[in-house]
Amino acid sequence: MTVRTLFKHFGLYIGWMIALVAMGGSLYFSEARSFVPCLLCWYQRILMYPLVILLGIASYRQDRAIGIYVLPFTVTGAGVALYHYLDQKIPGFGAPELCQVGVPCSVAYINWFGFVTIPFLALTAFVLITVFVLGAMLSVGASRTSSAPAEGARPDSAPQT
Repeated sequence: MTVRTLFKHFGLYIGWMIALVAMGGSLYFSEARSFVPCLLCWYQRILMYPLVILLGIASYRQDRAIGIYVLPFTVTGAGVALYHYLDQKIPGFGAPELCQVGVPCSVAYINWFGFVTIPFLALTAFVLITVFVLGAMLSVGASRTSSAPAEGARPDSAPQT
């Protein structure tokens, strides 16, 4: 199985599974582990949760055109998650927190292996979903263009002698 075949047949499904695991993980951290989400965590949730529905329907229908609706969510979510991760890992990176209600965004509830935090997990999910959705979209476009006649060739005319 080639990479193009993988993206063509399973790209949307894998993207949906990643979104589903990310949503389940965020609910696990907040509901089972009682981690209170900060403001940036809420923004990431707002951008991730609709992907479960959109990619679930798209993978069922094999609708690769969903990328034009999904990619704004994933790219924006990756940007928010990257900013959040840098805010946690680089002292003084984020905006000053003068009056903070709730949990500050610089708090890292988990720190696996010294670098894996919740925003890092979200960033990984957003990037992977972007890759698989783009791969699914481009795999169809590439197969269409590969069957087209060569440039300059005229398929409607007979070869000239």
